[in-house]
Amino acid sequence: MNSSYINYQTICDSAFDNMRHVRKNFIPQLAAREVGIITSVSAGIAMVSGLPTVGFEELISFPDGILGIAFNIDKDQVGVVLLGDFSQLSAGAEVTRTGRVVDVVVGDQLLGRVIDPMGKALDNKGSLASGKRLPIERPAPSIMERAAVTIPLQTGLKVVDALIPIGRGQRELILGDRQTGKTAIALDAILNQRGKNVVCVYCAIGQRASSVAKAVSIFKENDALEYTVVVVAEGDSPPGLEYIAPYAATSIAEYFMESGRDVLIVYDDLTQHARAYRELSLLLRRPPGREAFPGDIFYIHSRLLERATHLGADRGGGSLTALPIIETEAQDISAYIPTNLISITDGQIYLSPSLFQLGTLPAVDVGKSVSRVGGLAQWKAYRTVAGDLKLDYSQFEELETFARFGARLDDTTRKTIEHGQRIRACLKQQQFSPVSVTAQITVLLALSDGILDDVPVDQMPAAEAALLTAAASIPSEITARFESTAPLSDDDRNYVIELAKRSLAQLHLQSPIVDTAKVSNASQSSAKSPAVESPLVASRVKK
Repeated sequence: MNSSYINYQTICDSAFDNMRHVRKNFIPQLAAREVGIITSVSAGIAMVSGLPTVGFEELISFPDGILGIAFNIDKDQVGVVLLGDFSQLSAGAEVTRTGRVVDVVVGDQLLGRVIDPMGKALDNKGSLASGKRLPIERPAPSIMERAAVTIPLQTGLKVVDALIPIGRGQRELILGDRQTGKTAIALDAILNQRGKNVVCVYCAIGQRASSVAKAVSIFKENDALEYTVVVVAEGDSPPGLEYIAPYAATSIAEYFMESGRDVLIVYDDLTQHARAYRELSLLLRRPPGREAFPGDIFYIHSRLLERATHLGADRGGGSLTALPIIETEAQDISAYIPTNLISITDGQIYLSPSLFQLGTLPAVDVGKSVSRVGGLAQWKAYRTVAGDLKLDYSQFEELETFARFGARLDDTTRKTIEHGQRIRACLKQQQFSPVSVTAQITVLLALSDGILDDVPVDQMPAAEAALLTAAASIPSEITARFESTAPLSDDDRNYVIELAKRSLAQLHLQSPIVDTAKVSNASQSSAKSPAVESPLVASRVKK
């Protein structure tokens, strides 16, 4: 009993001696802290006075944990963009500097998660563990750090992979009127990356919550969420969050790119981003320019998309492919924001409302769409089977317009139109049904070789389904050569053609019923009058 009492007393005496020693050696230090005062609050904007040394784009701390970005630094006050619910803020409240810029958490822990631009989880799966963070504004890689774009990024869409190829590290704009399928093309591209070791980042800017929830459910149903990060700034979010959303998503994507991985990022859409920036600029009384956008609207998008690139081998060899989406009004692609993005990106995919209404889905207007990287970002097997496909399709569209005038057509023109109708039928594709490289090459090879020219147009879906089924039986050593830098050999070409012929021969394709009376009348009238050639065909014959 006495020994225990002595031990406790010894422990207490030692503890009190340490406390006396620490108290004796403690020297209080004073630290200066800048405190500002809110002078006014408006929709997403606060004017603050009393922060003389605040830096541009520095984070400002407001009451209740709200943060803001110092956007306008004037002589007497600072214009701050708020990044949270500002309904409880009022004039006279104190604010303080944080000494840091806006950053976002990055890492593999984000895969499969839905977050906001500040890194807050929105999917009810628990908070994210604090790890590495990167600033949302980062300089783009220099020219010497970049490498050429040579590897294709397959979207699973025949019309895109064959006619408008996209390379890893490329920036391809998707534009068109609302409700024409722009988001569907981007989602198809994400779904097609399953099993290809490509990380995807989907950034929703100003979208309805129901639209974002639908996209997330599509990812879950197709097992795509496991390699995808979803960054969301909903339509009812403060304009400051909509403004920083694409920059935060790009920093998340850059983490994977700098780790040597291939990344695909979708900005859906930058029209809402431009409008949010215009709203902030007008509230901060910045001078408006064309369409009331501020003068630096081009710069905010160029510095964003310049971060998409293919890094050299000394930087890990990763790539960041960007698919920005822009909404046009009344098919006007010459408006301010669309022309800005067209000049920044490496090509565009234009979706036509007319094709959409006719049921040609995806409604890609091949004539107005282009990939400035082109065949350099395409497997050589594609270039063999689809080299003249875009030209043939463009000729068909011109001749189809000419044929609507009711003039009789010569045999060459009629064959061109019939072949073009089958091209259009083959380029149609169901939503969220990506097609593999082998299946695409099989269909395109049968199309270019004329095997499908004898198939009635209304039976083209059945013929294509038979070709897709037959493509699954192609040996792996042949399919491996399809996705290589080697051109399509004659042996592989002949094998695929024979396989396509056998698969179509098993179908009982019936020719459409022909009215013999109409045919005899047409033949009699054709004997009396010469055939009329289209101007396009006549010019080709003269050449």
